[in-house]
Amino acid sequence: MSDPGLRERKKQRMYETVSDIAVRLFMEKGFDAVSVAEVAAAAEISKPTLFRYFPAKEDLVLYRVADHEGEAARVVAAAEGAAVEALRRHFVAGLERGDPVTGLSDHPEVLAFHALLYGTPSLVARAHTHQERSEAALAEVLGGDLDARLAAGQIMAVLRVLALENWRRIAAGERVADVRPDAVAAAQRAFGWLAAGLPPHLRGETR
Repeated sequence: MSDPGLRERKKQRMYETVSDIAVRLFMEKGFDAVSVAEVAAAAEISKPTLFRYFPAKEDLVLYRVADHEGEAARVVAAAEGAAVEALRRHFVAGLERGDPVTGLSDHPEVLAFHALLYGTPSLVARAHTHQERSEAALAEVLGGDLDARLAAGQIMAVLRVLALENWRRIAAGERVADVRPDAVAAAQRAFGWLAAGLPPHLRGETR
């Protein structure tokens, strides 16, 4: 019998390898200038094989951030207390360590990746579907009712806008060390506003 763990590791390596090759090509030439056939040739696989792993061209890029889908829901599910407080701590901790998902990273490859992502309309649209799934997962953890869905929508919007503002400033040439205090202060304010506006049962214990 073959080892299921080995098969899964080989599959994971294939995802990572093909995605890395595709992103490199897209950064060099532009997303729209590179065909799926060109990516497949560079990865030394057939187009049908590529599409088995990545149903859409945009997925070749978004695979890099796929592990963040549902992150907010996972944070809340593991939290002991208030959902917003758990998410505030998680986001601020990300700012402190320069997590790329917070937008507060000046690593050249991260900046190039964000420029590719935010500068390509079809990638922005595809990323929106990831955002919608993350929002739905968070709403479910918060209780699944209308209040939970409204809260999840607000929370995900705040996380997105905060990250975009940080990335915009870093991409414009500001230093991470100079942006970080403003980014932390903005996050504290935003999560404070969120907590104040949520229904009472969503401000306290999540379960």
